[in-house]
Amino acid sequence: MQPTSNPLDAVAGGVVLKARTFECMGTVIGLTLPIGSPAEGQSGFEELAAATAVVERLFRDLDERFSLYRVDSEAARLARGELTLRGASTEMRERYAEAHEWRLRTHGAFTPERPDGVLDLSGLIKAQAIREAGLSLLALGSTDWCLNAGGDVLVSGSPRPGSGESWKAGIVDPADRRSLLTGYALGGSSRHSAVATSGSAERGEHIWRVGSSADFVQVTVGAADITTADVLATAIVAGGMPMLDRATDGWDVAVLAVAPDGELLGTPGFRR
Repeated sequence: MQPTSNPLDAVAGGVVLKARTFECMGTVIGLTLPIGSPAEGQSGFEELAAATAVVERLFRDLDERFSLYRVDSEAARLARGELTLRGASTEMRERYAEAHEWRLRTHGAFTPERPDGVLDLSGLIKAQAIREAGLSLLALGSTDWCLNAGGDVLVSGSPRPGSGESWKAGIVDPADRRSLLTGYALGGSSRHSAVATSGSAERGEHIWRVGSSADFVQVTVGAADITTADVLATAIVAGGMPMLDRATDGWDVAVLAVAPDGELLGTPGFRR
């Protein structure tokens, strides 16, 4: 998923959108803020730099604890059997409890363990980082922003502050990463502030599917919060059509699913 215009040099009704990016958790994270008149420009750039520093520190703190690719992380120590979940940190146990609750709610389509039994909370931690970053930005007094972490997007306010205009997220075609399938409105007058995409097009086959389910190669979910969007996107890829039905029946979400033959299946939110 990507913005439908270049966030580094985009203009919305006279407001310039400027972004800063950094790499963490194996992906690129970008924070975009609207900057107004030239007189406000310098203070806007300073606000963007300060906000990005807060977001980056938060992402790196979570990565240091939960990444299985860091040999000294708490997650890696759990994977090697040097630490038990009972003896793990409160934060680790809380995230496991949250992941386990999602496993129950999705009938096992979302799971906190790999097929070999190793605890892997990566399917939840990026959403947790985005969620905490959003709360931090609001606490800093920043009310209009777009946070994009490897295609999982959370927004607040509007790209044109005070206008009620929505942010626009573009959904990438898994068969051609240079093309967009459609756009999706977030924030502003939209009831959803978050959208997440899961699938095999960008990172290869990395989702543990339920049984022989291979109904979809990519699933995008729009929701009011980033955790619901991220978890359900993964769960629908893993659980196929039965999980898509459960998701649309049980949550206020919009879903766009791409079948292996390229056929699109969209709920009304994506068909408008």
